[in-house]
Amino acid sequence: MSMETLEFVIHPDGRVQEKVTGIVGTSCAEVTAAIEDQLGEVTACELTSEYFTQPVQQSETATNQAGFSDW
Repeated sequence: MSMETLEFVIHPDGRVQEKVTGIVGTSCAEVTAAIEDQLGEVTACELTSEYFTQPVQQSETATNQAGFSDW
């Protein structure tokens, strides 16, 4: 599993640039919503490939189809 990071760059004119990495899917918007509310108006948003990636679902079910005739 990758490390989840939020990076903020504060520019001299007061703009704040935010970069989120390691969060797959749309949950990054949930993670950053409260922070963005406190920072002020969002003027631009650039979505990364991680935003469009679907989380991997792992199944815990295993089947054994081998029988004596397969030996």
